[in-house]
Amino acid sequence: MLGSLRLQDFRCFDALSIELERGGALFVGDNAQGKTSILEAVCVLMRLSSPRAKRMQPMVRFDSEQGYGIAGDAGDSALRVNFNRGKMRMFVDGEEVGTQTDYLQGSGLVVWMGNEDVELVRGSGGVRRHYLDFLCSQIDLGYRVALSRYRRVLKARNLLLKDGGGRDEEVNAYGELLIEYGDLLGLVRERVVSELLPRAAEAQVAISGVSEELGMEYVSGSGGDMRLALETTYESERRQRQTLAGPQRDEVKLMINGMPAGDYASEGQQRTLALALKLAQGEILRERGEKLPVYLLDDIFGELDSARRNALMHYLPGASQKLITTTNVDWLGDDVGMDGWSRYEVGGGQVR
Repeated sequence: MLGSLRLQDFRCFDALSIELERGGALFVGDNAQGKTSILEAVCVLMRLSSPRAKRMQPMVRFDSEQGYGIAGDAGDSALRVNFNRGKMRMFVDGEEVGTQTDYLQGSGLVVWMGNEDVELVRGSGGVRRHYLDFLCSQIDLGYRVALSRYRRVLKARNLLLKDGGGRDEEVNAYGELLIEYGDLLGLVRERVVSELLPRAAEAQVAISGVSEELGMEYVSGSGGDMRLALETTYESERRQRQTLAGPQRDEVKLMINGMPAGDYASEGQQRTLALALKLAQGEILRERGEKLPVYLLDDIFGELDSARRNALMHYLPGASQKLITTTNVDWLGDDVGMDGWSRYEVGGGQVR
C-alpha cells in the first residue's frame, strides 16, 4: 500500500505532496488536468515502468531544466526514483541501490486498468505480449532480466541479418543467446496464460452477469522449440533479413463462446473481457507475488454501464488499495465501500 506520494517536475506538476488512505483515493477533475499522471507516477515508483511512455524523458515537466523525482512510502519501505539527463537513480529507505532488480525486490505490485485496455481484445498481438510481460516481470524478476537481454540480442541479430554480409558465425552466436532467453520467456508465458484462464473466466461472469465460455490459447512464436525454429527459418531469415521466430511473435488467442473475441464479441463483451483479464492479473499477482497489488483505475467508469461499474467495484479485492481517476462521481453509489478514502480535486496542475 502507498501511504504518500511526492512529485517534483513530473509531467504537469512542478511539485505535489499528498497522503493516501489505506483503502484508496479518488481523483476527480476534467480531462487533461493531470489525473492520469498521478497514477502513472505511482506505476513508475512501484515498477520503474510507465503504461503511457516507453522512455522516461517524456515524463519530465516540459519547462524543467532538470529531471523528475518521485517518492513515496510503500508498506514498510521508503521509495524514491530520480531521473535526470538520461540516468535513473533509485533509493530504498534512503540508500541508493545499484540495479533495477534490487529496487524492485523492495517495491510493490501494480494492476493498471484504463480505457485503452479494450485493445487487449481487439488490438494486435503486441498489446497482449506487453500485458503478459508486465505481469510476468512482476512475479518473476528473472523473467524481466531475460526479456531485457532477449530484446538486445534480437536487435543485434537483426542488424547482422540486414547487413547481409555473410556473417553466419556471428548470427549463429546470437542465435544461441536467443535460444537461452527465448525458451525461458516462452515457458513462463505459457504457464501464466494457463493460470489466467480460470481466473479471467470467473471475473468475466461476475462482471457481465452472463455465463459465457471464455477461451485463451497461448501460441508460441517458435512452435515451442526455439532451436528448431531458428534452424528451419534460417534461409528465409537471410532472404527477409530479420529474425522470423521467437517470443516477439507469440500470440494469445481470446475466444468467447468459441468465436474470436476481437472479431465477433460486442463492444460490451470486449470491454468486460479486458476488465476480466486485468482482474485475473491481480489475482495472480496476489498469489504468486505473495502481496496485494495496488489497483490503478484510470477513468474507466464512463465507458461502463451501471451494472458493470457496480460489479467491478464489488469484485475488486476489499483489502487492496485502489487509486481511481474520474471526471465525475455521478456513478458513485452509496454501497461501493469508499468510506475513509482520500478524495482530491485535480485541475490546472493543482491537487486539492
